[in-house]
Amino acid sequence: MAQQGKVVAVTGASGYIGTKLLERLEQEPGIRKLVAFDVNPPPVPFHNIAVYRKNVSESIEDELNDHDATTLVHLAFNPRRGANRREVDAIRQENLNTLRSVMASCARARIRHLVYVSSHTVYGAHSDNPVPITDDAQMRSSSDFPYGYDKQLCELALEEFGRAQEDVKVTVLRSCIVLGHGADNFITRAFFNPWMLGVAENNPPLQFVYDDDLARVMAIIIQREIPGTYNVAGDGVVYYREMAQIIKSRLINLPSFLAYPVAQLSWQLHVQRDATASGLDLARWPIVMSTGKLHKATGYRFWHTALEALTAFANSTYLYKDTVSH
Repeated sequence: MAQQGKVVAVTGASGYIGTKLLERLEQEPGIRKLVAFDVNPPPVPFHNIAVYRKNVSESIEDELNDHDATTLVHLAFNPRRGANRREVDAIRQENLNTLRSVMASCARARIRHLVYVSSHTVYGAHSDNPVPITDDAQMRSSSDFPYGYDKQLCELALEEFGRAQEDVKVTVLRSCIVLGHGADNFITRAFFNPWMLGVAENNPPLQFVYDDDLARVMAIIIQREIPGTYNVAGDGVVYYREMAQIIKSRLINLPSFLAYPVAQLSWQLHVQRDATASGLDLARWPIVMSTGKLHKATGYRFWHTALEALTAFANSTYLYKDTVSH
């Protein structure tokens, strides 16, 4: 007799979002077991979990079959930009090849539901972006912004997989920046610095989602096996200049004809290694997503606003710094 309950596998399980998701799923009824894949060990202990320290660019079919996995959440992703074009291309191929390997393992292990966490940056930062952007809008990320462009290519690969594997439900969650107490990942390190460069003519609205809210949304998607593509963002927005004040960052506003050369020069001189001039578009043009489709599909109402997510992150970050300094 088949055992009851879902067995959920998570790649990139030891990362920030992966850990939050596992913590949430541990509390969910109907989850029979968790299976974690990551090259690093879990940062906190979990119950009823099988942990595999491996790179998921290798096949995970056997492990999925051993535990009768029903669902897989793919979070493994290399977000580094790369210092030059060759590194950018290598990281892009790494992300695509890893996803393709995971999809192949899912097909062979007869996974019923594949969930992928993408990014709002697949829409691209453009002056003509509609406000808000709906889930069916065209993806227009620039190849000069590798993080968003790689996510876009991964989504296209998932679309192809979904057409070929009609018995596998595929869900894509296009999330804005994820924040909360103790958030520490590539995005927070790249976006939140002691100083920020802004474009004097622009003050775009930004969206954030609290990490616990994202984990709850993912748990609902997993439990109900809801397929489709959905924007994910907390209610409300925070404007760029307001954000700089909240995170106590010194904002340097320059006219666009100066801001872009300064950003590019600082990258080339290794003054900062987080963003090239193309990343400055995110500080200029808004990517504000509509979440109506998600609300309709899940019935979920976010517990925290964008401002609350940012404030929680800022408070925990500076409290930690104060503790260390003393």
